[in-house]
Amino acid sequence: MAIHRDRITRGRLTMRCWFGHADRVRLTVRTIAAVMSLGLTTACDDTPVAPTSTIATVRIVFAGSTTRRPDLPASAQTCVAGVSATHIHASWRNFVAIPLQPVPPDRYEITFNDVPVGMRVAFRVNDQNSCDENPTGAVTRNVFANDVRLVQNATTPGEGDEPSYALTVDANGRISQ
Repeated sequence: MAIHRDRITRGRLTMRCWFGHADRVRLTVRTIAAVMSLGLTTACDDTPVAPTSTIATVRIVFAGSTTRRPDLPASAQTCVAGVSATHIHASWRNFVAIPLQPVPPDRYEITFNDVPVGMRVAFRVNDQNSCDENPTGAVTRNVFANDVRLVQNATTPGEGDEPSYALTVDANGRISQ
């Protein structure tokens, strides 16, 4: 019994062509294994990926006396009563008044751990001792963010538009105005 490209040897069928059925199966299995191993190599890359931070920590310092000035004029008393404790209004906190921590004798500070990165934000500091310079007690100098002296460059809502500070912070806490 003759079969094209095949021969009968001792009662068994033997494949003589280059790509017999067994060879084709082996080649297919090896190809699938190679492709899968390439996929696993790239899928299991152990290189850590640093997450992109969307918030940063910013420490605000107001360099001002923590005791009320005795030389404030009588005309400033309404402002003094309205300001009460030295505080800040931050745009990313919807301008809600937040008390600053006094660090006697000449500094107030607060640290925010939720300042948006790469976005221009604004804030205002109000202090009783500034009531003779601004009728709302808005502070216009001696304010720092992460040790960078700020320039009063914005206004924020309050009793009308009040003098304020605007800045941008990067993921490493660097401040720019």
